[in-house]
Amino acid sequence: MSGNNPNKESEIATLGGGCFWCVEAVYQRVDGVLTVRPGYAGGHIKNPSYKEICTGRTGHAEVARIEFDSKQISFEQILNIFWQAHDPTTLNKQGADVGTQYRSAIFYHSETQKQIAEKSLLSADKSDYWPNPIVTEIIEINNYTHAEDYHDNYYQDNPNQPYCIFVIKPKLDKLEKLGIIK
Repeated sequence: MSGNNPNKESEIATLGGGCFWCVEAVYQRVDGVLTVRPGYAGGHIKNPSYKEICTGRTGHAEVARIEFDSKQISFEQILNIFWQAHDPTTLNKQGADVGTQYRSAIFYHSETQKQIAEKSLLSADKSDYWPNPIVTEIIEINNYTHAEDYHDNYYQDNPNQPYCIFVIKPKLDKLEKLGIIK
């Protein structure tokens, strides 16, 4: 249980779908999502910096830590958005962002999340939505670190920054048109 509302039950999802600014911007527009925080997961050093992550040598992925009200939105629904919000078929790459830090990954927090993620991946892969097979990793959450504060609310705070205009905004527009986000 979280907060003062006994009708809310929060759960955490940690997802890597390329640049964490994109993933954060998407999930901030989803009903039932309580908080979204950019971070790093899956690497081999403790408390890495953005500069270290960008080298691709720490083993971390850029991720979004999504706290959601599981009475409003399920983990399955969180994953359905994830599949639509990025290309899960490109290895270590999303658009022009290239490197292991941009890999597609679901970092599960429980055995139940692992099972749901595996089932969701199989279903998404069978959908023929993408011409190539899905390469998304499903791995237990490990070595998670919050990103530096200046990454928080990046799109909201910097909508006129070129990356936001040319990468994030078109993604949000597409997902909004499909009715996936508000």
